[in-house]
Amino acid sequence: MTAQAISLNEREAIQKYFGKALEELTIQEFQRIRKELRSKFHPDNFEKFEDDTVREMATERFQHIEGLTEKMEAYFQGELPAQGEGAPVATPASYAFEGMKIEILTTDKDLKYDLFGSFYKWLRLGEQFKIPHTANAYIIMDEDHRGVRIGYSETIRMYLTFGVDDAIEDIVEWFFQRIHGRAMGLLIHGQKIEVDYNAILGAVRKPSLLLA
Repeated sequence: MTAQAISLNEREAIQKYFGKALEELTIQEFQRIRKELRSKFHPDNFEKFEDDTVREMATERFQHIEGLTEKMEAYFQGELPAQGEGAPVATPASYAFEGMKIEILTTDKDLKYDLFGSFYKWLRLGEQFKIPHTANAYIIMDEDHRGVRIGYSETIRMYLTFGVDDAIEDIVEWFFQRIHGRAMGLLIHGQKIEVDYNAILGAVRKPSLLLA
């Protein structure tokens, strides 16, 4: 069942509990604060109060927070746009970005060649590779690369470009499958990201969301 759009009141509650607007939160911040809120406002913490009204209010607040976080989770998974109150239909969110900077720290000398589909030991600045099964998504090399010896740590710098007709999930799945177990560190759009599918998906989605 499709979740209802996030209302204006819910957006204000998100600002209150999470300290930021929904669009300003990273998925890592969301997960961390959600855990803190669940611990802080769990109804079990209020069982010591003899007043039934206090316990009922605590339960209602906890359920309200849980409902908010369910919608926020759907938003981060791309299943729910952040819309204001009064929107008649929850339309799918659109994403596009030109030149999203990605940096990969690795000791795997072949990783850059696997990413760019190259069988030779040289990659040049500006070289492009179209991501398979996408309409117009591609990565662009940000510097020259020679072959390096095994055990040598290097940073692969590139840019990701994609349009509204490209599915971010397909892009991230392709990218994650190639760097999983091979990348020691990852920066996306200037943020340090875990080498984890959901973390990468959230990091790509956040700056590429097109506001109506």
